[in-house]
Amino acid sequence: MTESAPAPAPKRAAKPSAKASAAAGQPDAKPSSPAARPAAKVPAAAKPARPRKPARQAAVAVPEPTHRHPSLGLAPLDGNAGFPAAATALRRDRAAIAADALVTAVAADPGLQLRFDDGGLRRLLLDAEVLIDRLAMCVAANDSRPMAEYAEWIGPIFRRRRVSLLDVVALCEGIREIATPTLGHDEAEALGRAIDAGVAVLRKNGRLAGDGHRRNALLQWLYRGV
Repeated sequence: MTESAPAPAPKRAAKPSAKASAAAGQPDAKPSSPAARPAAKVPAAAKPARPRKPARQAAVAVPEPTHRHPSLGLAPLDGNAGFPAAATALRRDRAAIAADALVTAVAADPGLQLRFDDGGLRRLLLDAEVLIDRLAMCVAANDSRPMAEYAEWIGPIFRRRRVSLLDVVALCEGIREIATPTLGHDEAEALGRAIDAGVAVLRKNGRLAGDGHRRNALLQWLYRGV
């Protein structure tokens, strides 16, 4: 009796490949390894934005300065732009105003009469008349420049005469006190602005060395060797 041959073992079905599964629409049974996964696309770094050029601005017209010298194009003073009638009255009565202004200055500072002899007081009287004439120019043009310029010019002259600029300030204040009641409101304001401009220059220059004002005795003794 012959023995029959053993039946062959059934073959295992081959696993579908990943490509076949993807083609058939079936998910892959075994997830692929991380190395096999496609790398995600990294967006390129954004380029820094270029700074925009500032837009051109329209040229702004710069106003012309009002303190230019007349030789550089500044118009001369107009003697009729202010109060010419009040200026005429000041020039007409300048001798009387100067005398009363000197008396007022001496009353405010009695030492003024002791610092000058009769000749010095007469010269101060003439100086007061010149100041009034200069103030009349300011009132006529309603501009304080003539008085401020004159106060700047007379500094060296009074230094040579050994006259303190503070004494000239006292004369200006005396003129203010005497002349203001004789003027109207607007004319008095124009006169006051001119006197203030001149007094400011005189006080500034009076602080410089060489002025004839009275020094502090203690400070003069302390700094006598300096």
